[in-house]
Amino acid sequence: MQRRAVPCLLAAALVLAAGCSSGGSPSGAGPSTPGRTAAPSSSAERPAGESAPPAKGSVKVLRTVAQGLNSPWGLAPLPDGGLLVSSRDRGTITRIDERTGRKTELGSVSGVAPQGEGGLLGIALSPGYASDHMIYAYFTSASDNRIVRMLYDAKRPAGGQLGAPDTIFKGIPKGVVHNGGRIAFGPDGMLYAGTGESGERGLAQDKKSLGGKILRLTPDGAPAPGNPFPDSPVYSYGHRNVQGLAWDTRQRLFASEFGQDTWDELNAIEPGGNYGWPDVEGKSGDPAFRDPVAQWHTDQASPSGIAYSGGCVWMAALKGERLWRVPMEGTRASAAPQAFLTGVYGRLRTVVSAGGGRLWLVTSNTDGRGKPRKGDDRILELEVR
Repeated sequence: MQRRAVPCLLAAALVLAAGCSSGGSPSGAGPSTPGRTAAPSSSAERPAGESAPPAKGSVKVLRTVAQGLNSPWGLAPLPDGGLLVSSRDRGTITRIDERTGRKTELGSVSGVAPQGEGGLLGIALSPGYASDHMIYAYFTSASDNRIVRMLYDAKRPAGGQLGAPDTIFKGIPKGVVHNGGRIAFGPDGMLYAGTGESGERGLAQDKKSLGGKILRLTPDGAPAPGNPFPDSPVYSYGHRNVQGLAWDTRQRLFASEFGQDTWDELNAIEPGGNYGWPDVEGKSGDPAFRDPVAQWHTDQASPSGIAYSGGCVWMAALKGERLWRVPMEGTRASAAPQAFLTGVYGRLRTVVSAGGGRLWLVTSNTDGRGKPRKGDDRILELEVR
């Protein structure tokens, strides 16, 4: 279920650059053809001055930005400084001063009903954040998963800085598991959302269902212009549980996906593409389905957030407790994925580009499945190449 778009906001969104979000949209990317993400192109197509990434890279932990966070999930850098982080289980959004680590709670998001893997999940800033100060959030309610937007008023006292949530999209299936939850504004100004099939496998192949999909919406929650299926928010289908979204410098969309027992996936997303679940898991070679760019055994990954930096997709792994680097040539991996920080910080939930060859990395050891250590959970600043 979605609301009718407001023309003035849609028009503004189409001309503004994508906002910072938990999906790590590329900074400085211009708008693509209205209504769709740029189609995958040949590996030879690179912006002027951009060279192919080396097969091997490096990661340096520069510092711990903040610690003592409870079940952090989504992360959104603010344009004027500071990081917003959502708490899955507490249903709150907190602002982190990235210089001092000071935490200021904005407030609670009303209607959040945490259970299992559900709760307050991804957050993203409006494409027009500089003027409207709107925060978007994906969360599990008592009846479904939904997307809302809220006014952030930093002039109000701490704890009361969030306005009432305005529901722009609802009806996404909820479950104890597989709630998806990542949202991000793309280079086209549209809102993308990764959903899960809520444990009901058949929903992933049902194009009329919102479960097991990547959705593409206007900022007001209507099906975005140019979507592959008429009057539908569905952008791609056949997904099990999408929790990572990121674009490269040529505006190509990538998504991470939880497998079941055998293969986790990194996929290059094409409009209308069928990514196979539950008929296949991992690479099948069947032309009816899109094979992943890269795949991992589930104990090595169980991926959540992804970001694009330096010609590579960086992928945070939960069960695998490591950060994966996947060097890219167009929409294919140009070298074998490389793991960093294996077991050092435990479960890794979210990774977001900080610009200048840096990443923000969020741990996830207080989510009920990890083993919290002193200081968990935390946000780290990394230097990567």
